[in-house]
Amino acid sequence: MSPLRLARMIAVLLLLSISCKQVSLVLADIGTATSYDPPYAPTKCNGNRADQFPAGNLFVQVSEVLWDNGAACGRRYRLRCLSGSNKPCKGGTVDVRVVDFCSRRPCPSTIVMSNDAFDAVSRSPDAKINIEFIQEDSVLLPSLDLQVNCDSMVLEEKTVRFAADAVDHRGSPADKSKTGGWLPATLILGVEFCERLSTMGIAVNLVTYLIGTMHLPSATSANIVTDFMGTCLLLSFLGGFLADSFLGRYTTVAIFASVQTLGTGMLAVSTRLPQFRPPPCHVQSTMQICAQASASQMAMLYASLYVIAVGTGGLKSSVSGFGTDQFDESDDKEKPEMNLFFGRFFFLVSLGTMMAVTVLVYVQDEVSRCLAYGICSISMFIAILIFLAGSHKYRYKTTSASPLIQILQVLVAAVRKRHHQVPNDANLLYEISTESSIHHSHQFKFLDKAAIITREDYAAENNIVSPNPWTLCSITQVEEVKMMMRLVPTWATTITFWATHAQMITFSVEQASTMDRYIGGFQIPAASLTVFLVATILISLAVYDLFIITWIGKPGFTNLQRIGIGLVLSALGMAAAALVEKRRLANAKEIAQSSATQPISVFLLIPQFLLVGCREAFIYTGQLDLFITQSPKGMKSMSTGLFLTALSLGFFMSSLLVSVVKRATGKGWVGDRIDNGRLDCFYGLLAVLSFINFWLFLLCAKWYRSKTTTRKDLAVDKGEDEC
Repeated sequence: MSPLRLARMIAVLLLLSISCKQVSLVLADIGTATSYDPPYAPTKCNGNRADQFPAGNLFVQVSEVLWDNGAACGRRYRLRCLSGSNKPCKGGTVDVRVVDFCSRRPCPSTIVMSNDAFDAVSRSPDAKINIEFIQEDSVLLPSLDLQVNCDSMVLEEKTVRFAADAVDHRGSPADKSKTGGWLPATLILGVEFCERLSTMGIAVNLVTYLIGTMHLPSATSANIVTDFMGTCLLLSFLGGFLADSFLGRYTTVAIFASVQTLGTGMLAVSTRLPQFRPPPCHVQSTMQICAQASASQMAMLYASLYVIAVGTGGLKSSVSGFGTDQFDESDDKEKPEMNLFFGRFFFLVSLGTMMAVTVLVYVQDEVSRCLAYGICSISMFIAILIFLAGSHKYRYKTTSASPLIQILQVLVAAVRKRHHQVPNDANLLYEISTESSIHHSHQFKFLDKAAIITREDYAAENNIVSPNPWTLCSITQVEEVKMMMRLVPTWATTITFWATHAQMITFSVEQASTMDRYIGGFQIPAASLTVFLVATILISLAVYDLFIITWIGKPGFTNLQRIGIGLVLSALGMAAAALVEKRRLANAKEIAQSSATQPISVFLLIPQFLLVGCREAFIYTGQLDLFITQSPKGMKSMSTGLFLTALSLGFFMSSLLVSVVKRATGKGWVGDRIDNGRLDCFYGLLAVLSFINFWLFLLCAKWYRSKTTTRKDLAVDKGEDEC
């Protein structure tokens, strides 16, 4: 503190001491609090002394950040609840005494309160709350912003020193000046960039390797790629569950990034060693019969791909969440930075994809696949080292109960009480807090049985409701499950969209490999046409933000409208693909069958890539927005996982369709070679299915009801029902 500033502070204190009787300058801190159960003795401060606990059992344990090598013993704090899940705060303050040290590692909160002390400020006995606490009888000089109350002359400055609901690498409350912010967030973004580089660099060009090197049939190759991508996305649901409930996001990112590094290294080795691939052969020529890869060769390839899938799935579900953990949403200064993080996250995802489909694909085709996959493995390994180097800078969120468990509790409780009658008056159903309760709805009334209060739900000793979460759930918990169930029909109608999207990295790449790809003397890699897809997504988002929102006014199209637009463009994209393929096949019949390349420009495929890119820009943002904004706050990780499973099932649906069509048409539509099939008919089938799916979506959107909120906000959310 400068001498001038100190002089000003002293002058203020002198003036205040003249006009008021008592001066107490207090510096308030922000932290977290939980409760702990008896036995409370022995304690670190006084062992088993019976007189150590104050009246009313208003005492606490403190974490390492407040313990001060035992000097905290006997200190008194005045604290109050600031916030928490389901609005637990009662209001008012409580005075507590420090009697013990929190020896658990990590300590669950800044301060661990006795049950009685915790009950004085919180309605939820098992919750974790954010608190403001000050040490009593302290005189501390604040730095700025004095608030004067001359009744007791308390000069108080509320300096938020710790990030809400976050700890550092030692388990202590996260100091904002030492943890979080853009430096650790950038290290996390580096991992995501390398993940996109690896996954997309493998996926978009894998079909050409399977056909050209492993000598597999066209349909089989397409199914291997879509199964691989589907597994990557499906495992993200499992990764999110492990991160939220057991491992934490940091550990999940570190473990699964290492798994992906191992997988890309295995893939590099398998493409390098000749014993892991069949002898070279020109598969486009009808004069040769090429030997397909053996079972052992395919086993090595499958092992590599699915190790990568495990790593990608676990990593994908946690990177964005861990990045946002580095910003305190309750801080007005850091909250805008969190919003900016999402923009930079999407930019790096797109940048990694573009580098994968251009630079990395070129290296695979023109230099060496082993080198390209080695670059992926080495870059991810470096990203992991950099990520681990920032461990002391990260903010960590503690794991909590899994949303899956909460959903199961509602379902089990409803089944157990299936013979009970739901009362006509919803106020008779069980609710923890009417202030934060969600408005009762009349959909899925069977689930309301989980909130019926029976005699078995009362504790015998005090005749009050003592709920077992597997037999009695609150209306709020029931309504949260209903909110997730309302999303399911809309979610289901997007699966077909992602099945059509899968064609862009399978059959469309194979189409490009048979067409003229030269610009002057440079040959464009077949898989690099995917760059038009990525570029269209970015351009569509920019046009939407700059022009469409300005034209129709904020907030633009609703999330349901964006999904609908995307589904229409999906059908049009498949129709365009069918017309282009019809022309390509007609041209193939006019030339010699032994020719590997047709004299027809690859740029004829651009319209289908543009339509697919535009539709993805609408449907991806609309669907993600719907699942995040219309899901319960405590289930947003699960809803994001549910969104990703739609992508996963879309890829699996593509594999199923290819297999069914192949069996039904006797290899007539999707033959072993693309020039011998009728891919235009297959694309036409997808266009018809897309149009049917669009009308099903309209029915689901009409049925859908927007998420309900607290009673006072109910009217605000009704506008989202528009389709």
